[in-house]
Amino acid sequence: MNFEEKKKKLVEYLIRMGYLRSKEVINAMLKVDRHLFVPEKYLNEAYEDRPLPIGYNQTISAPHMVAIMTELLQVNHEHKVLEIGTGSGYHACILACLAKRVITIERIPELAKFAERNIKKACLSHKIKIVIRDGTLGYEDEAPYDRILVTAGAKDVPEPLFKQLKIGGLMVIPIGEKLSQDLFVIIKEAEDKMKKISYGPCAFVPLIGKYGWKENDFQ
Repeated sequence: MNFEEKKKKLVEYLIRMGYLRSKEVINAMLKVDRHLFVPEKYLNEAYEDRPLPIGYNQTISAPHMVAIMTELLQVNHEHKVLEIGTGSGYHACILACLAKRVITIERIPELAKFAERNIKKACLSHKIKIVIRDGTLGYEDEAPYDRILVTAGAKDVPEPLFKQLKIGGLMVIPIGEKLSQDLFVIIKEAEDKMKKISYGPCAFVPLIGKYGWKENDFQ
């Protein structure tokens, strides 16, 4: 079975399981080749529904989690999206198929370079800007954002990210402990008011930074 067939079977499975619902997100996941974003030794597992290691104690999220988070984010073609945690660049490319522009932040320079190469192979570099910095600080230069996606587990909503979200905007973020969280949708109702809706348990690598976990929390 070739990659294209495997990708179609994966998407059919995600639809069947109820993770994928909207035609826009379905089309985005059909358009972006996940095998471009995994290390070579995992190529044969690229279309399995599970996370895969990408080095530096980071992972590419399981496809069902990418589907869930993207559906919850409700992105449209007018939106500017901020992603925290570029990883291999796969989720940024899914978002770029839906949004006007994606700014994605990665704190590990080697991963940012890996993502840049992958995004170029996916022919989506023109819609994505990669920034190397502490993701918990956001990226004020292009704020405010219509949508913010956080792909690492936070202690709470980082203050700078909430500040950079438009009023009426949505943030999807895992919040909880170091290795287990609940997935939340945050709606910014006013500059100092948010609504939090939980969508159940999940498990992400920790969000490390000034407004997140510290490196020495894991030593």
